[in-house]
Amino acid sequence: MRKGRIPTWLMLMLAAVGLLLVAIPGLWVFVSVTATPLHPNPESVPTVMHSAPLPKWAGAVEQGRQIVRASVAEQNLPGLSVAIGIDSDIVWAEGFGFADLKTSVPVTPDHRFRIGTASTVLTSAAAGLLLENGRLKLDDEIQTYVPAFPKKQQPVTLRQLMGHRPGVTPDDGDEAPLFTRHCERPVEVLQHFAGNWLFFDELGTLFFDELGTQYRYSIYDWILVSAAVEAAAEQPFLTFMRERVFDPLGMRDTIPDPTTMEPGEDFPLVNMIRELIHDPEATRDTTPDSTKKPVQDRVTHYFPRFASDPNYGMHLMRPLDYSCYAGASVFVSTPSDLVRFGMAINSGKLLQPATVELLQTSQRLASGEETGYGLGWSLKTVTLAGKQTRVIGHDGDSLGGMVASLMTVPEYGIVVAVTSNIAYADTFSLAVKIAEAFAEQGKRPALK
Repeated sequence: MRKGRIPTWLMLMLAAVGLLLVAIPGLWVFVSVTATPLHPNPESVPTVMHSAPLPKWAGAVEQGRQIVRASVAEQNLPGLSVAIGIDSDIVWAEGFGFADLKTSVPVTPDHRFRIGTASTVLTSAAAGLLLENGRLKLDDEIQTYVPAFPKKQQPVTLRQLMGHRPGVTPDDGDEAPLFTRHCERPVEVLQHFAGNWLFFDELGTLFFDELGTQYRYSIYDWILVSAAVEAAAEQPFLTFMRERVFDPLGMRDTIPDPTTMEPGEDFPLVNMIRELIHDPEATRDTTPDSTKKPVQDRVTHYFPRFASDPNYGMHLMRPLDYSCYAGASVFVSTPSDLVRFGMAINSGKLLQPATVELLQTSQRLASGEETGYGLGWSLKTVTLAGKQTRVIGHDGDSLGGMVASLMTVPEYGIVVAVTSNIAYADTFSLAVKIAEAFAEQGKRPALK
């Protein structure tokens, strides 16, 4: 090789690096140029509202509508739905944007959305009912109810699981395998990972020292909790949820994702919906004397095509089976149903006040540090009406991106729910802005 000549392998490597440096920004530019804004003008975002708000809240509703329209346009969301309750009444429910981009069907307040991990609060309430009658005990080892779960070097309790303190995760570190399986019961998840469940600290480092020393969110914790609920209730998990949580609160639109259910399973409403989905001309009849209405009750779900940002365009969400996720992520719902649930929790209609306080109190690590998470409930502080205010609820993630938020503000008697049909929608920030509008208009002395 002559002196000063660059080796061929080095030239090829430099060329590859150069192409990569050009390709990455080039791809970014291409995606940005080819992405079409769905709502170039916020005022043109289609909306559907079934009934006018009470005059008392008309100003807050109009402010909320402007906030939502601007957010839908800014985030480039296909569709979004909002509901807000004050004390014991739903004062506003409205759909924005499109339930399906191909057909341009507008979102209505009746459309069902996947709520992802916001399902956790529903399951937490079910566990609360069983705690009240002594059929569940927080400090029992999980094997008391789920004996198929392998024993670990340290005891794993129901309280730890509900508070995300063990950080239980399968050793593949990936949720995707469960989407390709179907589970009739929550405990069946164990057959896919039996013996391979590990414990991680908050940095993702494997540990086997004293459990409860770290907080680590894991969707698998609540699959195990669902299995415990089923065992303690002595009936199928979904049946218990329907009979003891949804039906008593009038949550007729909260069901397991119909795509996850097999015909003939013990959830009659789901079977009916499956049939209706295959018949566009059919009508929905959820009760013997219900009013007939066209079946357009499920939104089409989307996923950002680039950089986890809907502004770069989107594609159809791939078919997913959520059945193995049980109470961790299986439910679809409407914002109105979620608000009904939140109001029932706040008023003591579903659970005793002491039980609600137990579930909504931040857990503490062995160090004494608070986790900011109760037993299935997320605890945060935001600014409302000019002061720091405690909000309690849960965001719902699907495939790593936010799709829903349920937020209760006990101090103002406010419950807000926001759902979107695309992952990575910032539903939490939007819920805070809506709550702010109503808190400002409805200022009243703090509850004691």
